[in-house]
Amino acid sequence: MKEQVLKLLENIHEAKDLITINDMLGFTTAEELKELSDTLDELVDEYIVFKTKKDKYILLKNCPSLKIGKFSANKKGFGFVILNKEDDLYIGKEDMNGAIQDDIVLAEVIRKGVKPEGHIIRVIKRDLHNLVGEIIETKKGLGVKLDEEKLDLELKIDKDSLKNCVPGHKVLIKLVKELGKKRYLAKIIKILGHKDDPGMDILSIAYKYQIDPDFGPEVEEELQEIPAEVKESELINRRDLTNWQIFTIDGDHTKDIDDAISLTKEEENYILGVHIADVSNYVKENTALGDAAYERGTSNYLANTVIPMLPHKLSNGICSLNEGVIRLTMSCVMKISPAGKIIDYDIFESYIKSSKKMTYSKVNDILMRDIVDPEYTPFVNTLKEMNKLAHILRKEKIDRGYIDFNLSEPEIIQDENGKAIDVVKVIREDGEKMIEDFMIAANETVASHIYNMDLPFIYRVHGEPKSEKIDDFVNLLKLLGYQLQTRVIDLNPKTMQNILKELDDKPEFSILSSMLLRSMKKAEYSKENTGHFGLASKAYTHFTSPIRRFPDLTVHRLLKKYLVEKDFSMQTIDYLNNSLVTIAEHSSEREVASQEAERDVADMKMAEYMEEHIGECYNAIIDSVTSYGFYVELENLVEGLVHVNNLKGDYYEYVPELLSLIGKSTKKTYRIGDKVYVRCINASKETSLIDFEIVEEKNGNSKL
Repeated sequence: MKEQVLKLLENIHEAKDLITINDMLGFTTAEELKELSDTLDELVDEYIVFKTKKDKYILLKNCPSLKIGKFSANKKGFGFVILNKEDDLYIGKEDMNGAIQDDIVLAEVIRKGVKPEGHIIRVIKRDLHNLVGEIIETKKGLGVKLDEEKLDLELKIDKDSLKNCVPGHKVLIKLVKELGKKRYLAKIIKILGHKDDPGMDILSIAYKYQIDPDFGPEVEEELQEIPAEVKESELINRRDLTNWQIFTIDGDHTKDIDDAISLTKEEENYILGVHIADVSNYVKENTALGDAAYERGTSNYLANTVIPMLPHKLSNGICSLNEGVIRLTMSCVMKISPAGKIIDYDIFESYIKSSKKMTYSKVNDILMRDIVDPEYTPFVNTLKEMNKLAHILRKEKIDRGYIDFNLSEPEIIQDENGKAIDVVKVIREDGEKMIEDFMIAANETVASHIYNMDLPFIYRVHGEPKSEKIDDFVNLLKLLGYQLQTRVIDLNPKTMQNILKELDDKPEFSILSSMLLRSMKKAEYSKENTGHFGLASKAYTHFTSPIRRFPDLTVHRLLKKYLVEKDFSMQTIDYLNNSLVTIAEHSSEREVASQEAERDVADMKMAEYMEEHIGECYNAIIDSVTSYGFYVELENLVEGLVHVNNLKGDYYEYVPELLSLIGKSTKKTYRIGDKVYVRCINASKETSLIDFEIVEEKNGNSKL
């Protein structure tokens, strides 16, 4: 009967009731009606057919207003239903219907256009992975309060699993069995520690995103076989670069060093060497260590806590390009013309001995302030030549359309106990930009080489933005009073670059550039090379960070397979054509999880910092407006909400067409980009929320 029903509904574009469908099928008996009813209910449960509130039925695909997708929550209170890689549906705070992060939901479109809006009808599937909670006292004994309060679940905890728990313990919970709607039997599978233990706040967020700091006994066992130092036998058939002047430049506290650089000149041409830790020599496929690296996908940098992709014995030891010790590397040595064109290159296995572990702060002192640490004296000339080359490479990228958003990032300063005591804006200087330019050059060279060989590979891709989203951004600029000279006819990197140039001198540049960035697609990993829009690159990959990213490790494995082992067998090609799709998808997913964890930690730590600054006043800029208020960004990038209820002197209405809040009587308007003076009135580390109110006169204690 199912086939009959589906065939009939295929051509029906209006919902029909049970009796009408029964008549259309020509059924006459009570038994047939009962079977039809059961079949329709089954199709509803399978989300093939939709049942309206009036008990009418229609195929979901024949109802364009109904959409199924994954729900993505935003810290600001709203969310999106992700329909595919390119389209999403905005869901307001009041329209979520209990949906939480990663739920598969059925949503209805309530407003079409370039920014379609909708509401969630129901949650189809809830991705209830292991959860994090806190042991609390209840009237019935010990219970669990979930960190993710929005889940609103009733948990019956297995009593045996509570034996070693005390109030205040943070625990990892596994849902064992569904007992009813939002009711589950659960058991505690791990005690993480006490909530007041240093670092427990960050660890709890890590587990929320399935980031596990423990590698397990199998990995630990394999680590015993990995030496602490490079063996002589491992140097065979590798190029000896130990007599080259090679050094590393990283952050002050970096311990996992995976890239080193060298520079010489050949007549007027530059010979740039980018030497990357050969992690693939130690982390093999089909091992516990290799599987753990794959599952993690990336290292996670959560404030001052690092949860690495590889155990410390590798990430900080044998793989890290530490000063004065021999390390195995993969080298990409490029001959670059004075115009910034790569005219020749070589990619090969090597070993190096880093001459110096440098820091960005001291390199920037040399390049930008002519302040030289005596230890750096032998390298000053090389560093200055490198900076010249970096500027040449950057100009070449800009000329072809490279988009530099130049966004600042906040750095959270913590005390010895992990408490946030300051938030500062980090500004990228020449040292950081130079390393970025060199790494991009190596990544493009490696990607182009394998692409031209027409072999399976993993690329870093970034698609062209949808014209509707860019049009929407341009219209927003007009609402804000900006008339662009740049004509948005062809969507190419140059167009985006020119828009940013026009906005560069605006006081709200950081807000506007962030909005433009959000209008574009996200970069991801892919087996197919579709180019990188933001870099204006025809072929791009990630080759330079195999200690920190699994795709880079995969690239190294492929380079060895193709360039060293010369393995081009059909068996290998077929295997890679299948496996690389899975690796790319999984790596992209883990990257997103890591970014979300990083944002959650930053939000929590910023709220923790602001708890000590309630009552203080700050200069700020409005970076988004909603129906329930607007969000402001302080000069140190701390963000919080000015709720509409805290706007005094008038009743403010949200005007979506103008993206503004407008006072009903005074007509006073709050819109994106407006400068305001605010007072912090509340901050909560527990909720990661910060609240502000408007201060009309600068009569408070301003900290910024």
